[in-house]
Amino acid sequence: MTCEEPRVELIVVQPTPFCNINCSYCYLPARDNKSVIAHSTIVNLFAKLFETGWIDQVATVIWHAGEPMVLPVAFYRQAFEAIEALRPDGTTLIHSFQTNGMLLTQEWCDFAKEWKVQIGVSVDGPQAQHDLHRVTRSGHGTFDKTIAGIRLLRREGVPFHTISVLSHDSLDRPDEMFEFFAAEGVEHVCFNVEETEGQHVSGLTASGDEVARYRAFLRRFWELARSTGRVPYLREIDGLIPTIFRPADTPVRNNQIEPFGMVNVDCHGNVSSFSPELLGYRNAEYDDFLVGNVNVDSFATMRARLAASALQRDIAVGVAACRATCEYFSVCGGGAPVNKLSENGSFRSTRTMFCALTQMAPVDVVLASVNEFEHGLEVPAVA
Repeated sequence: MTCEEPRVELIVVQPTPFCNINCSYCYLPARDNKSVIAHSTIVNLFAKLFETGWIDQVATVIWHAGEPMVLPVAFYRQAFEAIEALRPDGTTLIHSFQTNGMLLTQEWCDFAKEWKVQIGVSVDGPQAQHDLHRVTRSGHGTFDKTIAGIRLLRREGVPFHTISVLSHDSLDRPDEMFEFFAAEGVEHVCFNVEETEGQHVSGLTASGDEVARYRAFLRRFWELARSTGRVPYLREIDGLIPTIFRPADTPVRNNQIEPFGMVNVDCHGNVSSFSPELLGYRNAEYDDFLVGNVNVDSFATMRARLAASALQRDIAVGVAACRATCEYFSVCGGGAPVNKLSENGSFRSTRTMFCALTQMAPVDVVLASVNEFEHGLEVPAVA
């Protein structure tokens, strides 16, 4: 990490911490809290952020945290119009929602098309897998409403992707998972592994062979996708290939370890940087991972505060250690601080299970496939 001007690529905004369901693997500490971000806080955030000149030419605003669609379309229309009025010429903002899909309606589809909103729907695969972990507050499965939302998006021609959390139960079912997505016409699939974060301890670590199982899962799913053409994009592979095979002089970007590479703002206007999952956690040593509040502080003040903090110092130490010791650093760029803290107890640490699953295993799958392809094209030498 350097003293260069920040380059903000992602702005994660928590419109409300409240979620209408109760997933077993959720790490959010305040998902019962029904607080809602004030319109004035949204205006302060973007007015002050635009003034800095830090925002990339194209940046994504992710409306995330609890379930963003528990708030009405009218709330976001007012917010988007205010942000658009403040947006400088030459800056493009892409709005994105991560939703459980249960509250999608025709009005949401119309709004998404009007504002070209990107939508990610959380669905863990076929009903048996999905309803194991993604349940209502009374313990009932949520699959029927989620799949109804996905089918509505497809009927209305609203582009979307899916994100599935892979738990112990689903790692051995790549064929079943693939057939589900292919049958539902899902063309852009993303997988998240169940993580140890906050108070949640991942069930994946119990088996002891989770990396090998995940590697096999990805390989098989990718093989099915390539051979059938029915799922054109698998984020864990297709999103990684340009990073693995980029020009040698092109540095990898990891905005989770860059000061203000990500700007994360909760519903009260509190600001954090680095891993967005840190927002809302409590930690006296690191001032609860907060650097200020958009209703009170300028971003210049917050930047100076962060630069002098133990948080930035310790994350930098951990990144330097990764650079010195890890053969995957050129792809990963230093890991995810929240996982270092959750798994190892320290930002100054290096490898985590999260690294092994989300970075190392996919890289191994890609390189093994390339190696097999190259060997398959070899022409025997003439005697």
